[in-house]
Formats: sequence, structure tokens, C-alpha cells
Amino acid sequence: MPGSIFPLKTVPPSPFADMPIIARLSEKLQRHPKRIVFPEGRDPRILQAARQWVTRRMGVPILLGDRTQIKDAALRLDINLQGMRLIEPERSEDFDDFSQRFEFARRAKGIGPDEARAAMRDTNYYATMMLATAQADALISGATIATSSALRPILQIIPRHEHAKTVSSLMLLDFEEKNIGSDGTLFFADCGVIPDPGAEQLADIAVSTATIAHHLTNETPRVAMLGYASKSSSNHPALVKIRHAAELARARAAAALLPMEIDGELQVDAALDAVTAATKGVASAVAWRANVLVFPDLNSGNIAFKLAHHLAGGNSYGQILTGLSKPAVEISRGASAHDIFGSAVIAGIQAIDRRLLYGGA
Repeated sequence: MPGSIFPLKTVPPSPFADMPIIARLSEKLQRHPKRIVFPEGRDPRILQAARQWVTRRMGVPILLGDRTQIKDAALRLDINLQGMRLIEPERSEDFDDFSQRFEFARRAKGIGPDEARAAMRDTNYYATMMLATAQADALISGATIATSSALRPILQIIPRHEHAKTVSSLMLLDFEEKNIGSDGTLFFADCGVIPDPGAEQLADIAVSTATIAHHLTNETPRVAMLGYASKSSSNHPALVKIRHAAELARARAAAALLPMEIDGELQVDAALDAVTAATKGVASAVAWRANVLVFPDLNSGNIAFKLAHHLAGGNSYGQILTGLSKPAVEISRGASAHDIFGSAVIAGIQAIDRRLLYGGA
């Protein structure tokens, strides 16, 4: 079957199939609570999301920043800080150790003791070091700063996953219509990091995104490598790149024994709609059943997820960074408390071993 690595397994209907994905994942976090570090601890949306985290008994939020400012912000919002950790980086017992670790890691880039200490005063760098040293299980940043500022410490400190050469990102969109994707959940990639990926990078994006999709849903990822044509005879470079990326992704997934179905190039309607796929003669394990959509470039991915979010009413969570060895999310400055909480849930689930999530699956 074109695009297939492994035969699709028949999965019995989940008793939680009608629940939004964040609700389903939240139940798992209540059984396996996690520590989520928020470098922008005084932001009202962060405080609201952190309160939900504690109230639902999903672990411990770690809020970084000036303790007095965090407490004042919580008081204005009538938010109880009980159950949360508040840390001022420069006054913490780990400040010197983190500074030395960062200096050692970045010495080849010209970082000395003074520069390292200055970096650790930045809550984003301190939070990333907490993640790197397993003092936090996941990191959520970007609520008040530009994407580049949120990504910089993560890319400098957190190593890539063993199967990944590329760091990219995905957006998770959850829709009321449960007949698309995985019970209404679709994964869009890359929507925030690599402007014009080559075939090798697209293959990495596909495998990394599918791996996370599998971890979150326990369904076989069905990855559509999207383009402006479906299985055409055109040798236009844009389509050749997508076909080559699909071949590379299938080979990498098979070599790493990662169960996923990958097909491309496919138009998005053939990837999501059965009638369209049949009309266009597109038959594969992915056609009309895709739950992972890989876009050819950042323009198309970013535009597509924002259109789907605003026009189709899907809840959107991310950017979930992919290709890293630790869970991290770069949220939008326009994110709501609901968006931030959902993104934290996804990152928290990434930090749980699959054997604990699915009983040895």
C-alpha cells in the first residue's frame, strides 16, 4: 500500500473519545503529576493557568520572577499561590551552579563567568537550565517576549532528540467534529521555526511530529506531506522536494522502528476528505484519514493553522517544540490562559513514559 510502513492496527473505541483531548490528557496527568516551569511568573494568564494546574492536582507549577511582583499580581487577581513554587533566579541556591554549567557549555562561543551570570538572571535562561538539569519536567515560555527570545536559550541549552537532526514545532488543533484526525485532533507542522525547510528537514519534521502525535493519542500517526498537487506527474522542484521528503521520512521511521504511515505529495482535501480522495484516485493508508499535516514551508503552515483556528473554531495549542530531548513550548504572546493551560498539559504528557501512559504499549 503506497505510503505505508506498518499495517494499521484496529484500535477499539476509547471510552474518552467524545472528550476534548486536553480533558483526556489531564486525567492522565492527575495520575502522573509533573513540574512545569513558567519563566514569566507574574503574567496574569500564567497565574490563572498555574492555579488550574494546582486545583486539578496535576503537579507543581514553578513561577520565576520577583517574588513580590508575583504575589502582588496574584493578589490583584485573587489567585491563591498555595501549591506553587516561586523562585527568584539570582537569590536561588542553584544560581551559581547554573551559571557555571552554562559557562562551561558555551565557553567555545565566548561566554565567560560574567556573561553566564547575566544569562542566568534572565528567567528564560534559568528556566531552561531547570529543564536541562531535571529540576522541572517541562517548560512553557513566550507569553510576553518575541519568539526569537523564547527560543534562544532552549536551542542553546537543550540537546536534540536522538532521532532528530532538526528542531521545529507543531500546533495541535482540537475540533468538535470528531470524524477528522484523531477524534477531532490534528497536528500541524512546522508552523513556527523553519521558514523554508529542505527535504531532509521536512522528513525530520514529519517523523518528530508523528512521534509526539503517537505519544499523545496512542494512535498510529497518518502523516500527509502536503503540496498543491496529489500524486502528480509534475517535476516542479516544490513537488519533488515533498516526494523526496516523504521517502526519507518513511526510511527514517522504519529504521527507528517508529510505527507511522507517511504519504505525499497530497493536497489537503485529499488528506482529509474521503470523497475528494476517491475522486482524485488517491488511495493509501493516509488519504482522507490524515491526523498529521506537514506543510512545505513556514508560510503555508502558519497561515493554515491560524485560518483553521479562527474560521473553523478549533482550539489551538502550541508551538510545541519538536526534535528536542526535553518538552518545551513557545506560546504566542496572544495566548489565553486556556491556551497556556492546554499547552502545559501537552508538554506534561510528553514527560511521562509511554509505558505508564498506556500500560506497556
